[in-house]
Amino acid sequence: MPPARAGYVAPWWVSWLHRLPHRGLRLQSVPAAFRPRDADYQQSLLFLGLVSAVCLGLNLLFLTVYLICLCCCKRDQDPGSKRPHSCCVTWMAVTAGLICCAAVGIGFYGNSETNDGVYQLLYALDHANHTLTGIDSLVADTTLQMQVGLEQHLQRLNELLAARGDYLQTLKFLQQLSGSIVLQLSGLPVWRSTSTDLTVLAGHVAYVEYYRWLAYLLFFMLVLTVCLLACLGLAKRSRCLLTTMLCCGLLTLILSWASVAVDTAAAVGTSDFCVAPDKFIMNQTESEISAEVVHYYLYCDQGLSNPFQQALTVFQRSLTTMQIQIQGLIQYALPIFPTAEKDLLGVQQLLNSSETSLHQLTAMLDCRGLHKDYLDALIGICYDGVEGLLYLVLFSLLVAASFSTIICATPRAWKLLTGRDRDYDDMDDEDPFNPQARRIASHNPARGQLRSFCSYSSSLGSQSSLHPPAQTISNAPVSEYMNQAVLFGGNPRYENVPLIGRGSPPPTYSPSMRATYLSVTDEHVRPHSTEVPA
Repeated sequence: MPPARAGYVAPWWVSWLHRLPHRGLRLQSVPAAFRPRDADYQQSLLFLGLVSAVCLGLNLLFLTVYLICLCCCKRDQDPGSKRPHSCCVTWMAVTAGLICCAAVGIGFYGNSETNDGVYQLLYALDHANHTLTGIDSLVADTTLQMQVGLEQHLQRLNELLAARGDYLQTLKFLQQLSGSIVLQLSGLPVWRSTSTDLTVLAGHVAYVEYYRWLAYLLFFMLVLTVCLLACLGLAKRSRCLLTTMLCCGLLTLILSWASVAVDTAAAVGTSDFCVAPDKFIMNQTESEISAEVVHYYLYCDQGLSNPFQQALTVFQRSLTTMQIQIQGLIQYALPIFPTAEKDLLGVQQLLNSSETSLHQLTAMLDCRGLHKDYLDALIGICYDGVEGLLYLVLFSLLVAASFSTIICATPRAWKLLTGRDRDYDDMDDEDPFNPQARRIASHNPARGQLRSFCSYSSSLGSQSSLHPPAQTISNAPVSEYMNQAVLFGGNPRYENVPLIGRGSPPPTYSPSMRATYLSVTDEHVRPHSTEVPA
């Protein structure tokens, strides 16, 4: 953020936004001057929102046409062509997710910049309001002291010093000077109405900004949540998560374009103000404050004369003269009229307090304080505020693009999931290598079980009496297979299926497993080979 300076120059992005065409609802040209209460100007800002609504309609139309074409042009894919499409869907999802993360980062920065700019505006408004309220308070207190406090002391002194005519003339002169001070103070502008307007404006701005900041924070969370749903849906191949993501993605797409509409209208309207803020403020205050005073505070040029200089000079001179007169009375009248000491010292204290108020009033009426608040407000709203709105527009556009990509990729992902489930359905349920068949067998122990080739109940000495089982395919539970695994070396690394009764051997053998199988087979074949017919 650039530092506060003696002048103000609108940044280039404000000038660029101000030059955007301003059109009414009937497409007529509208002046770009900031006129928030003018109906034509309001329509020109509403027209920008309608442009974003048209873009949303075109986006939804494109997605609808794409999905219809995807359904109508559905083709049977070869198994070899599934992997490239799966990679395409994966890369589309990864790209969209990265764009979403980058967009959320940009959105956080833009939201923070806008919030900083608005709160700098609120701080400047509050400080200016405090200054204006202080001016009114000093003027009112000093006027009250001169009209009430000083008047009471002078009335009592007139009674006490009635025997001396020269002292009465001095008291009358003090009363005239007091009236002159009150007259000069009454000529100063009253800022009560302006202060009330600033208070109302600050309250409205703070209210809108709080809910704007909170709404964008929730929007960022929604975008990240939908991206997480998309990742989980693709990783776990969950149709439920993909369906939820698709619905939330459409909602996020609509909210993105709505955000573009609001932020664009706000940025253009603020830029129209920031290009010529002095003119707008002078038009707004011409009925309450003189143009000379407004011009003095808006520009604060050293060549400009202070419109309050004459009133402050008369105030100071009158106050100095009164202090000299009351000092003379204390010096000469007090020894003669000692009962007047309390009132004379009271007048002197009141004049000293009025002199302090004069110095404070002079400092507050100086243009440098209010002009600095004015520059701080302009820099906050025109630099940080508008810049943050532009970042928020970029965030919304990136989110709309990424979620359009995700919505386009979702049907392809759905098709891949459907094809994968169909491939699993085509598997033989009796195949022992089918994971589904194993799960079914483990949950159905009542089915017929195949006697294991060797069990713990048989002794090693009776292995020669074993006969190989019939050539049948078994869906034996895992516990039976584990018994055989213990027999053949006790190594569970190798496949736990029977070796006899299968159409094909297991893919791997352990050395002990192979040796045991060959020894049992030789002992079973040897008795048949020794039986020779007589």
